[in-house]
Amino acid sequence: MWFAQELEKRTNGALKIEFIGSNAICNQLDCVKKTQQGIVDLFTASTQNSAGSAPYYNVLDFAYMFPSRAAQHHFLYSKKSEALLREPMRRLHNIQFLYSHCELRGLMMGKKFEDKPLVTSIDDLAGTKNRVTGTQLGRIAMQLMNLNPVPIAWEETLDGLKQGLIDGAETWMGAAAYANMAPVLSQAVDLKFFCGTEHTAMNFKTFQKLPPKIQDIVMETSFDAQQYTQQRQEKALIDVVGAVANPGKDTVFGKAGVRVATLSDAEILKAEKMCSPEFNPKPWEEWRERLNKMSGGRDVYKEIYDIAREIPKNMNAVDVTPNRWWV
Repeated sequence: MWFAQELEKRTNGALKIEFIGSNAICNQLDCVKKTQQGIVDLFTASTQNSAGSAPYYNVLDFAYMFPSRAAQHHFLYSKKSEALLREPMRRLHNIQFLYSHCELRGLMMGKKFEDKPLVTSIDDLAGTKNRVTGTQLGRIAMQLMNLNPVPIAWEETLDGLKQGLIDGAETWMGAAAYANMAPVLSQAVDLKFFCGTEHTAMNFKTFQKLPPKIQDIVMETSFDAQQYTQQRQEKALIDVVGAVANPGKDTVFGKAGVRVATLSDAEILKAEKMCSPEFNPKPWEEWRERLNKMSGGRDVYKEIYDIAREIPKNMNAVDVTPNRWWV
């Protein structure tokens, strides 16, 4: 909403944004299709759910490619993201990738885990049945960690948890909070195993039709929206969601009694060795080759992996230096 309002204000009304929420015109899985077709001009959805219709989005979803939320922001600000993410999205899918929120996905466990000890190891989750998004790469990682991915639409995930049809759901903690999932959760396991990126994007042909001055305003507003998200999201994770080891009593998790399981570095490394292309490359070969061809011949996993490690592993997301990626 901030982005939409700023676009209207900064263009002196030359752009008018009609906000249609509550899945009234499209949902997480098909908003990208409606945008590609020109039914809507702008949309927001997770890149993971959008990957079912626009497969190059999968480039963000290699397991443990990003070690932190800071690394995600750093990549999106990087000029190198133009060749590795944004140009292929325009060329292949008619999508102008504008900006994104950044979290890393874990497992939100239902009431079956209420009376169980706090999860401390990936082994504690072995054999559980868990909801997975539209991303093909997320499924590979979950299969390698014995997490039995079950494709369930986001809109049906809450009922699946309530009825015990699944043990948990693969998503990020902010999403669990805003979807009112917390009352049916017992533990939020901070597995950090791949991207949770709720992005905003635009039909590229629509963008091209805008006068150059308006295009500049769209890009500058996207740059500011990335910074707005970078700062506000990090604060909200602590103050609103309670996505920390001991959630505050007035947070969403605190009120619902959701325990946050923060795994040790050694346990995260164990999970990484089970499923990441860095340690277990063979299951990823087919998708790596496909995405490399789509990119124009770059080794996209390796290049993004290296960019994500240009900053210290323990850098806070709010401390990442903003950079205009398109100039």
